[in-house]
Amino acid sequence: MTHPPSHAGAVLTIDLDAIAANYRLLCERAGRAAVGAAVKADAYGLGAQRVAPVLAAQGCRHFFVAHLDEGIALRPWLPHDAQIHVLHGPPPGTEEEFLRYRLVPVLNSMVQLSAWRRLARQEGRALPAIVQVDTGMCRLGMPPAEVDAWLDGPAPREGIDLRYLMSHLGCADVTDHPMNRMQLERFRAVRARLPGVPCSFANSSGIFLGEEFTFDLARPGAALYGIAPVDGLANPMHPVVRLQGRIIQSRTVAAGDCVGYGARHRCDAETRIATVAVGYADGWLRSGSGRGVAHIDGVEVRQVGTVSMDTATFDVSAIDPARVQPGMTVDLISPSDPVDAVAARAGTIAYEILTSLGTRFAREYRGGTAAMARCA
Repeated sequence: MTHPPSHAGAVLTIDLDAIAANYRLLCERAGRAAVGAAVKADAYGLGAQRVAPVLAAQGCRHFFVAHLDEGIALRPWLPHDAQIHVLHGPPPGTEEEFLRYRLVPVLNSMVQLSAWRRLARQEGRALPAIVQVDTGMCRLGMPPAEVDAWLDGPAPREGIDLRYLMSHLGCADVTDHPMNRMQLERFRAVRARLPGVPCSFANSSGIFLGEEFTFDLARPGAALYGIAPVDGLANPMHPVVRLQGRIIQSRTVAAGDCVGYGARHRCDAETRIATVAVGYADGWLRSGSGRGVAHIDGVEVRQVGTVSMDTATFDVSAIDPARVQPGMTVDLISPSDPVDAVAARAGTIAYEILTSLGTRFAREYRGGTAAMARCA
């Protein structure tokens, strides 16, 4: 549902040209590897049907989603030669849907691989797939015993048009984490048993670990959307989102009065409070209560009291009252206060902030207009 800006409690602006610029930067950093794009979770909450065509216009031809239905919904918005890979693989009994919508499964277990082979026999041809192996994250992918069972079998590639061997890094955002090197060596060991098969290993952060991690296809997600790929270093990515919350009302609160649920904030002196129409139902997390900030004309104002479902309250005592009238806006996420900083104050990661941003915002897309046509 599209909300007119005047109707909504907040405006979320998404810069599609910044996403395109981030893709180009990642291509430069990935060296010889092709660069795909993770557009799962509705492109990290920013709108896959708007984001994916922009990336396709930049030359991206590999798109990764988590669920089957995400792939089905995305298929009409991409060129015919774009490949959509479904990270969770086929839910039992849905294998034929992958052929119908030209989706490529990521096979994570012998159960999924066996089901895909059965369909291949039924179709009388090898069917395209990626096989994921677990190299230490213990989340998805064939564990070592299943890898051995698969590769030591009489015909490991039977029925499988093996597009990529894949694994996923668990600690790549920390460049010197020992897990990175351990996973790389385990991945190389499996790769050696499948000579000639292209490989995909690096996520956003993995691209910044160097060319030995990028192999043939990198799969960035977070960095495309402006999230910092490496802990402790300056963020090289362009900011993508701006969230502006609308003021509902402002008032003067007497010294000693409390603000918000639970009376957790008591005013030490007379305080001007602005109530903004963004709360935890919109992704402005309750965990950031009393720690969040907003900006008004570049001036920082502190969030006080408990964040409610639909509202958050800010101490605007330092701001000219003429600037905190109903209908005016405050910056909650902006280039000067990016999503990584917002997440840190809420005790979480930027991924959670982006994917939690609610459906009640008015959304405004900037740039990317040449890529908006629906594809046949």
